[in-house]
Amino acid sequence: MLTLVAVSLILGCGLAIWGGAYWAARQARLATDAAATEQADKRARQLAGTLQKFRLLPLVLSEYPDVHAVLSDARPDAVARLNGKLELLAERTDAAAIYVIAPNGLTLAANNWNQPGSFVGQNFSYRPYFLNAMANGEAELFAVGSVTGRPGFFIARRIDEGARTLGVIVVKIDFADLEAQWSGTAEHTMVVDPRGVVIITDHAPWRFRATRPLTPEDHQGIRSALQFASLPLSPLRFLQNRDGDLSMADAEGRFRTSRTAAAIEGASLLHVASLEPAYRSANLQARLVIFAILAAAVMAFAAYWRIHMGRLAQVRARQALEEEVDARTSELQDANRRLREESQGRLAADRRWRAASEELAQANRLGLIGQVTAGVAHEINQPIAAIRAFAENGARYLQRGSIAKVQDDLASIVDLTDRVARITTELRSFSRKRTPLVDEVSLNEALDGALLLIGDRLRTAGVRLDWTPPVETLRVCADKMRLEQIFINLIQNATDALQGRPDPTIAVVMEIGEEDVSIVIADNGPGVSPELAGSLFTPFVTSKPTGLGLGLGIARDIAREFGGSLSLAASPLGGAAFRVRLRRA
Repeated sequence: MLTLVAVSLILGCGLAIWGGAYWAARQARLATDAAATEQADKRARQLAGTLQKFRLLPLVLSEYPDVHAVLSDARPDAVARLNGKLELLAERTDAAAIYVIAPNGLTLAANNWNQPGSFVGQNFSYRPYFLNAMANGEAELFAVGSVTGRPGFFIARRIDEGARTLGVIVVKIDFADLEAQWSGTAEHTMVVDPRGVVIITDHAPWRFRATRPLTPEDHQGIRSALQFASLPLSPLRFLQNRDGDLSMADAEGRFRTSRTAAAIEGASLLHVASLEPAYRSANLQARLVIFAILAAAVMAFAAYWRIHMGRLAQVRARQALEEEVDARTSELQDANRRLREESQGRLAADRRWRAASEELAQANRLGLIGQVTAGVAHEINQPIAAIRAFAENGARYLQRGSIAKVQDDLASIVDLTDRVARITTELRSFSRKRTPLVDEVSLNEALDGALLLIGDRLRTAGVRLDWTPPVETLRVCADKMRLEQIFINLIQNATDALQGRPDPTIAVVMEIGEEDVSIVIADNGPGVSPELAGSLFTPFVTSKPTGLGLGLGIARDIAREFGGSLSLAASPLGGAAFRVRLRRA
């Protein structure tokens, strides 16, 4: 029996060690996969944000008068003016290059006009981004610069004047800053183009390596466009086991990957995270659990051993007592009654002793082995934490019979879930890309939607909002998403202007007419200087040191599309004020 227990204990320990190792590996993969997916999504959003910032520039520049003047007759004075403005714009936006190309592919103006290796005079008619922009109106391409030799992302847009094509405006982006933000950790990120070539990465040895074999058609397309110059595009070899763990020739350890779509057509973003930190953490937890199990097993075996040895001692003692009784009985068989009564008393005492010993053995056999549990606490956001708190309070009130308080907590939970739903619905609706449609829109809903998205910033900045919604439901001719864009733009500008001001206040005033409605958004900031008042809506005119000066111009154009207007107004608070006039529906 003792051998069987020992064998079972050894087998149980071995099973616990194997199970702990399996659990640690599985937990490490799950944790690393979750972290890799989170980082991949985060870095994909960073890339999309960087691209979105620059995709607006060609569209704005296509309406710039000097661009049309240079492409129309290329007068030296117009070219000189445009060169200077492109140089200043490139410095402000951190664009690697901005240049204007004639229909024959010849570069007429560029931000680097006065630098060695200037694009002015270079012919880019062979570049796919130029050809596709001329044919389709716009194009994008990642390539190595044929003049500078530096890689970048080219965004091209055709410039038309009526039915006549004037040329192409091109913006080149350098991702060095983005790659620097991604670097500095044991994890790495790469962006892979549709052919499988790594074009953006924070790990230099992977740059311009092929993640899959390139076909002859791939090589021919790359060579014809001079996309990667004479780079060899050598293969990047990853080995993957049956569990999905990745090993690399230039790095030690095992890795997990997460892939997501990138904001470049046909491209994808791949994040590579080391499995080792999560494995070490999970392995440590598994060792602690195994140690606890082993300690419990040793304690159980020790308890069993004590019980077994106690029983054996009882058997031996009983046998010794019986032998002694038999011997004395044989020696005193002729003893008198007194000796027999004494013998019976001893037998009764022996029975009592054995009963007490059995009770003690029973007590020794009783024991509890505690369980060792480990939990992983996850951070949750404020509404969900509040929901849980209200739910727990409601349970306690329910036990006490306080039905009214339970109903109050449930109502609070409903309000919090409604708020989370409103925020996510409004944010999803605001960020969704769709074709604008001018229709009947509730003015109150548009203002509420804008304040729902920007309200947290107002509270953080300590800005007091003075706005009382009108009793009647006002409907105007507009597109709800783009109307919210106007309000958010104006409220953000007012919030920026109120930084460092005592008692910062923004007032929203409605002036209701028979055919139109005017919404005045005013602040008590420093106001608009007279020098800027006349050119406030001109592109690239701004009082902010880091601003582009595009927001007010875009907002005014949106208001005009609705049949309304956006203009500077006198502020009732003494600062700046803007009036949005809209037609009533």
